[in-house]
Amino acid sequence: MIEPGQPYMEKAFESLAGAESEIGAGRYNNGANRCYYACFQAAIAALMRSGVSPLGAQRQWSHAFVPAQFVGQLINRRKVYPPSMRDTLSRTYMLRQTADYADDAVTQVEAERALRRTRDFVQTIAGKR
Repeated sequence: MIEPGQPYMEKAFESLAGAESEIGAGRYNNGANRCYYACFQAAIAALMRSGVSPLGAQRQWSHAFVPAQFVGQLINRRKVYPPSMRDTLSRTYMLRQTADYADDAVTQVEAERALRRTRDFVQTIAGKR
C-alpha cells in the first residue's frame, strides 16, 4: 500500500533535483521556481500524512490553503515540524513570483539560499514518517 502523500513526496524530490540542476547551471529564475514547487509538494505530502485535506467540492491543494494549513496545523498547533520551517513556503513563493512575473531576476545568492532552505524543508518532511 502506498503511504499517504508518497506521490507528492516523489514529486518534491524531482522538483528539488530540478532546482539543483538549474541553479548549478546558472538558471536562477527557473531554479527558484523549482525550489518553491519542491516545498509546495512536500508540504502537501506532510498534510496528507497528517490527515489534513482541502474542503469543498473541488478539493484542490491551492497556493493559499497549503501554506496556511502547513503552518497553522503542523507547526503551530500540532508541533510536528519546527518553527524554523514556518516561513519557508512564503519565502520561496515570493522568490518564485519574482522569478516568474517580475522585471527583476533572481540572483545567484538568492537562488542558493532558497536551495539550502528547500533541501532542509524537503528532507525534514521526508524524514517524518
